[in-house]
Order: sequence, then C-alpha cells, then structure tokens
Amino acid sequence: EQCDYHTTRTNMASTASLRTVFARSALLTSSALALNANTERKETKASDDCVHAPHHHWNHTGSLSSFDCAAVRRGFQVYRQVCATCHSVELVCWRNLVNVTHPELELKAMAEEVEYVDGPNDEGEMFDRPGKLADPLPKPYANDEAGRAANGGALPPDLSLMVKARHSGLDYVFSLLTGYCDAPAGKVMPAGLYYNPYFPGGAISMPPPLMDGQVEYEDGTPATVTQMAKDVSVFLNWTAEPEHDERKKNGFQNLVCMAFFALAAGYLKRARWSTYKTRAISYVK
Repeated sequence: EQCDYHTTRTNMASTASLRTVFARSALLTSSALALNANTERKETKASDDCVHAPHHHWNHTGSLSSFDCAAVRRGFQVYRQVCATCHSVELVCWRNLVNVTHPELELKAMAEEVEYVDGPNDEGEMFDRPGKLADPLPKPYANDEAGRAANGGALPPDLSLMVKARHSGLDYVFSLLTGYCDAPAGKVMPAGLYYNPYFPGGAISMPPPLMDGQVEYEDGTPATVTQMAKDVSVFLNWTAEPEHDERKKNGFQNLVCMAFFALAAGYLKRARWSTYKTRAISYVK
C-alpha cells in the first residue's frame, strides 16, 4: 500500500508538471503571436492599397521545365502588334530571337523592314539603313521626352526586365493585363486614368491594352484576353531570363556530376580506410 501511495503521488506530480509545461508553452505561443500581430500592424507598405497578384502555375517554372516556344512566339507577336506601340525592350536584339520565336531567315526579313539611324558616313551625316540581326528591337519613341509628350506626361517603362522588377513579377504582369474593371463606389478616378486593383494606388494611365480577337495568331489559337496576357507574360519572362533553359540544363548536369563524384569519393573512402577500421591491435607484455 505504501508503494502504491508513493506511485500515485509521483503520477500526480508528473501530471502537474506536464500541465505547467503546457500552460507556459501556450502562454509563450500566444505572446509570440500577439507580438507578431502587433509588428505586422505597425508595418506600412506603399503597395498596401492594391490587390496582390494571385499565384498561377506556369509550365516553365518547374525544376526541369523549359519555356514553351509556341507561347513565346505568340507573346512576341502580341508585343509587336500591341505593346510595341508604347513600350520598348531595349535589351533584346533580333539575333536573340533566332530559333526561339522564328528561324534566322524570317527574323532577318523582319529586321530589314525597320529603318535604323546609323552613321555618320564619310560626309559626317547620319543616314537610314535596313535593320540587321545585331540591332535591338525598335523603340516606339526617339527619346524619353517624346514618350512623355505622347502619353500625357507618363513615360511607358521598358519591358526588358519588367518581370524581374516587380514583386511576383510574372503573376503581376498577367494580373495587371487582365485586371481592368470599373472603379468601386466612392473611388473617384482622375481624368485620363483607369482603375486596376493590381496597380499601386489603383489608378493607372495605361488604358486596357487587350481585347478579344485583337491579334490573329498564326497557329490558330483563339486570341482571348487571358490567352494574349498569358503569352505576352511568358515572352516578357523570357526577355528577363533568356538563359533560363540553359541554366536549368547546366544545373541538372552539374548535379549529376556531383552525385557521381560523391559516390566515387564515398567508395574510395571506404576502400582506403577499410583496412584501418577492421584491423585489431594487440598489446603483448
């Protein structure tokens, strides 16, 4: 009976200790959550007045996935026929598109359709010449001042690195292109601005750029707003990361080589040290 009594007291003491530990853990957890909540309330961001772009699953974002060349080609067509009227991609040359969107001969023909200012010649004068593969894609305006004058004081940004320059870049570009809608009740839009909940402040000077059927795809894909927004977003992702596919390919090859050398090093280590690990040392007086 004495043994049972002591056992019961021991169990009661253990239970009380566990309750104390759980209570203290709950108190610490609640304090941490409250502190975190207070910290989050104190943070103020300039983009809190806009809707954050939802995450979409893109085909090329997998560890071993590559760009869809058909989507990049369609996106380049959307850019040339729609976006290029206001925006530039100064970091992309015609030669960068070879065997990505079009064959070399087709791109040469496209480049020759554009007149580029070159020079000076032997007489010290500038002259116009047909484009070459080494030339960058043409800019819509001669300079920034001309771009601002044509767009009410707002300069259309260059799109070469736009996907990298925005938070959730690829999702942001797609959501921005498809997110135009009527302003909610009580929000007054200034003249010349359009409501887009994904743009900081909700007021953007760019009018809705896409409409159904605006582009006639060469492969017969229906040119809906979402399809064109998806394709041009993929193209702009490619302009920001033209080395994307090659980087993943090289990374996979490096991982395979590292795995092979790791196995070889492990085997060599076991083979070299096996004689030392299995030998027995005896001391004789």
